[in-house]
Amino acid sequence: MARGFFTLAFRVLTLVGRLIIVLVFKLLATLVSSNSKQPLADMASASGTQGTRAEKKTMRAVVWEGKPYEMAVRDVPRPEIIQSQDAIVRITTAAICGTDLHTYHGTFGSATPPWSMGHEAVGVIVEVGQSIEHFKVGNRVIVPFSSDCGFLSVEQRFEDQGAFYGEGSDFGSEGGAQAEYLRVPFADDSLVAIPDDFSSDLDWLFLSDVFVTAWTGLDYAHFQAGDAVAVFGAGPIGLMCAYSAILRGASKVYAIDHVRDRLDKAASIGAIPIDFSSEAGTASEQILRREPLGVERSVECVGQECLNHDLKPEQNYVIQETIRVTKYNGGIGILGLYIALGKSEGTPRGELMDKELSISIPAMFRKNLSIGSGPVNVSLYEVMPRVFELVKSGRAKLSWIVTSQVGIEDAPKAYDRFDKKLEIKVVIRFPWVREQPVQVSSEPVAEVETAGEEGSRSEEKSPVKISSGRKKPRRPSQS
Repeated sequence: MARGFFTLAFRVLTLVGRLIIVLVFKLLATLVSSNSKQPLADMASASGTQGTRAEKKTMRAVVWEGKPYEMAVRDVPRPEIIQSQDAIVRITTAAICGTDLHTYHGTFGSATPPWSMGHEAVGVIVEVGQSIEHFKVGNRVIVPFSSDCGFLSVEQRFEDQGAFYGEGSDFGSEGGAQAEYLRVPFADDSLVAIPDDFSSDLDWLFLSDVFVTAWTGLDYAHFQAGDAVAVFGAGPIGLMCAYSAILRGASKVYAIDHVRDRLDKAASIGAIPIDFSSEAGTASEQILRREPLGVERSVECVGQECLNHDLKPEQNYVIQETIRVTKYNGGIGILGLYIALGKSEGTPRGELMDKELSISIPAMFRKNLSIGSGPVNVSLYEVMPRVFELVKSGRAKLSWIVTSQVGIEDAPKAYDRFDKKLEIKVVIRFPWVREQPVQVSSEPVAEVETAGEEGSRSEEKSPVKISSGRKKPRRPSQS
């Protein structure tokens, strides 16, 4: 009887042991499966809501070192959480903006280089401060080109925007988005969440700046459905402005430029291309032959480095053209950059930009024209919810503007091509992007590294020290 008891006990223990082994293997399989569903987040940071810092202390970034027509890719310190309201975003896709070209030319930026570049990006949160309530590790986000200021303002003023990314210490020194990682202050109010069922980084990327800015240019001009619109400049902002006008019901949209590829791109979305350098005359002459009374709205999307009919620099030329072509009671929006900073180490050609420009006030007065201008506050401006829903619904598809996709090591070449008008919009894709880059140009597209986080990086050098002269957070006026 005792022997039977021991035999039964042995069998029970054997069965229990087998069950334990099966449960252990199932648990391990569940953990592996859970991790495999988070390829875009740090595996180390998935274990806690605050994230865990990786051992690597440097990252690759596009850096301006104060040499006109040169950009570098350097190892720089990886950003860290400084305040409890911060978040660290691992950039998946960034873009080169027309404003970046002003820095590339040596006419815009902070006085003290170097600094990391870029202010258009989307990415995934890999670390959050203890006070963050609305985001968590693993969330996909849009990074608007300036951060929140950290306090409530009843007015939406330029001074109430936080730091501008990628412009150096004089503009807040929050680092640049053309880098592997970015620190975002006041992240709860600075970031915009991307829906879980997103289809592509590229459609969301341009809500960080170019599409929202372009849409707002029409608001500056007091656009209404049915208006005829003249958009000066068919670069990224101008093309997005023309596209916005078409989406909003413009009767006609004229896109003005002298670069054939850009004019062809404008025609492809339904705009009427106008070559302002052609023998047919200036842009205003060509449009007024079609619209004798002029157009209701004009939007300037070029800025202070504009060219005249003879393709010579003339800083007030495009603004004067908008006045000529806009009809009585019409409106003008100015989106181009007009900031004269003078010469410095960071702006070695800054003296080329005039601090004062002349325009014809009598012409504006006679035609009763209104004018709106200034940088757009992407984070706070009321237009964001509207354009966000356009993209979410699929009504607005923004990736059509992209002509090339490159890896970060090829960014300097991309700047050169963009500056020479060989590209319309270049995006930088990083190694951990899940989807395969799509070739959208007839030109060769640099392959994005797929070998892992480190990719095929060359031997590391000492990290570049980025200027850290960060201004204190702005506070509301007491007066």
